[in-house]
This record gives sequence, C-alpha cells and structure tokens, in this order.
Amino acid sequence: MIRRILALGLALAVTSARGYGQGAAVTTPPPPIVFAPWQEVARTDLGVEYLVTFPSPFVSAYPANNSVPLRVFLPAIANPAPVVLVLHYWGATDLRLERVLAEELNRRGIAAAILTLPYHLSRTPPGHRSGELAVQPDPDSLKATMIQSVWDSRRALDFLVTRPELRGDQVGVAGTSLGALVTGLVAAIDPRIAHASFLLGGVDLAHILWSSSRVVPQRDVLRRRGVTEDRLRATLADIEPLTYLEKHRPASSFVIGGLFDTVIPRSSTEALIKVLDTRNVLWLDTGHYGGIFVQRRLMREVARYFGTSFTSADFVPPKKLYAPTVRLGFKVDTARGLDLGIGLDLYKFDRRGDGYATLFLTPRGPELFAGRRIAQGLSIGFVGSPRGLGGAILWSTVL
Repeated sequence: MIRRILALGLALAVTSARGYGQGAAVTTPPPPIVFAPWQEVARTDLGVEYLVTFPSPFVSAYPANNSVPLRVFLPAIANPAPVVLVLHYWGATDLRLERVLAEELNRRGIAAAILTLPYHLSRTPPGHRSGELAVQPDPDSLKATMIQSVWDSRRALDFLVTRPELRGDQVGVAGTSLGALVTGLVAAIDPRIAHASFLLGGVDLAHILWSSSRVVPQRDVLRRRGVTEDRLRATLADIEPLTYLEKHRPASSFVIGGLFDTVIPRSSTEALIKVLDTRNVLWLDTGHYGGIFVQRRLMREVARYFGTSFTSADFVPPKKLYAPTVRLGFKVDTARGLDLGIGLDLYKFDRRGDGYATLFLTPRGPELFAGRRIAQGLSIGFVGSPRGLGGAILWSTVL
C-alpha cells in the first residue's frame, strides 16, 4: 500500500512538472529552488572555473535534457564581479568560442557563466547529435525549446545573483546565433539584464526559419504539412523576441551581423538593430561562419563592450573589423563554361557589398570576377583570365 501511495505521489509530481513546463508562457518565471553548491573544476592565472548543475524548470521527455550544467568563470582581479551569461550557437559540440569570451571577460574583471542550451552537449539524449532535437519541423516543439531555453537562463540568473562573489546589480547576457535569439527573449523579459550582446542574431523567427539556409530540411517538412510563413509567425508569436523587445529593451546593446549571412538573414539582424534602437553595431564582410577568421578579435570587442557598459561609459564599436569575404560556389562563363571554385573578395563597389570583385580560384587556374548580386547567392558580371574576357554568372555562398 505504501509503495502504491509513493508511486502515485511520484506520478503526480512528474505530471505537475510536465504541466508547468508545457502549459506556462515564456514570460513565466521559473519556481525558486535551493541550488547545490558550485564545485571548483579548474584554476588559472585569470581566475577560477566552477561548475554547478541544476534541474531544468521545464521537464522534457528526455532525462538527459532536464539537467542543466552552468560553468562560471570567476576573475581573479575583481570581487564581487559583474557577470555575463553566455549562450552558445545551435549544434555546438564544444564550448571553445564561449571559453574565449570568458577569458576576455575575466581579463577585464568580469565573470562569465556559460549555460548549456537544451538538447546540446551533455544534454543531448542518447542516439542524437548535439542540437539535433533543438530545432524540429514542428511549431510546438520549437516553442518548447525556446521556452525551456529562457527558463533555464532565468534559473541560471537566479543562481548567479545568490553568489556573494558576483554583483547581482550588474548582469549582462551574450549569445551567438541560436544563443542570440534566446538572448533577445531573456534581455526583454528578465529585468535583471542591463546589457546584451548579439552575435549573428535577429528577430522574426518565422522569417528566419522560412529563409535560413541552415534549416532547409525542416522547412521542407513544414511546407509538406501545409504550414506557411504567416501561419508559423502566428504560432510562434508567444516566443517572438520582437514582441517583447518592443515593450522593454536592455539599457544598452551591441549587435554584430554578417553582411552576407544566409543563416540569420540580414533583414532579421537589421530588424533587431531597429527594435533595440542601438548605434552599437558592427557589420562583418562575411556570412554566418566567416567570423571564425577573426574569432579572438570579436570576443575581445564583446568583452570591451561589457567592460565599458558596466562602468557606465560610452562604448564606441570599431568602424571596421577586417574579416575576409570567402565564397564557395560555381561559375558559368562564355569562355570556359562551368567551373567550381573558391573566391576571395578584393573590392566592394558599395557599402552593402552587392557589387564586388573577387579572385576566383578554379581547377583551371585563377580568374577575376566582377559583378553585382541580382538574387540571394546569384551574381552576374564579367570574368577575366589570361585567356580573355567574357560574361559570367556566379552562384556562391559566403562563409
């Protein structure tokens, strides 16, 4: 009899947790809990790394996904220290980029707290790739992922503000790609966030999903199921960052976008800049992945932004941060026909980079293409080589 009562009680508890997870809104704060103490895992000249794990307030069907690790990097030169919650990109298989940012923040006396997002890294259910289940061709699943991401982030903030080593009145958030989308929601919903950095982020989730080169299989499934962009926008309205940022935005923000980004469309990044009403903007002459060539410099600029903002000084982003524009694609011209190759832009004819000249390296040798973009990824112009000059069409994607 006692066993039956205990089993019934456990079932009710699980049902209650699942009901809270599936039924509440993204704006609902997670219920308070008693956190376990953090554990020291590493020590360097810059500071100390701690690890704490807590249960996700959103209970999913996968036990591995319901345990949230948070790595806190406490600087050696400041106590108590301001703190930045750091959110990684979709499909991350390690936290190298985030650790670089944590190192740069620590150099400025700022703590960093790296959160593992749902279905990633140690939260990946057995039999799946990191991040595979985070973006599924199902609107309800997408909403669940975003809600869990926001609740996990807010619970992480609940933990951080309890630590005497950290300043609960100086809290920021920084996100990359998917992490930047979550950052938009967290910064708009949680009043503790004063400053926010967005690397390759945007707003209008439906437009991103309907335009992104990264989710083509998922989009095809949605289309076969009769979902349209407008229907998707209506379904995702409850988790749309634009909705909440229009009502409340952080005191300051810094946006870094890719001029040729096809994963997060430039129009979505421009809409984010507009709703944030920020002048702290840096455009890279790259796509979604070209920032890897200047990774350390980017993280240094993000850290400088937070270091400046936490001291109430004016942050001035660099006017330009050189990053090579590298193209992969194929070309058809009147002299040689079809060629595959890789291009490196040598010159931009306008600020948006729609007109450009690129050195295109092919198996037949180098060529110089000069032209103008007429559609996403498609350009028309002229190609020159030792064999002569001719008209050409170039389809390319920018890293």
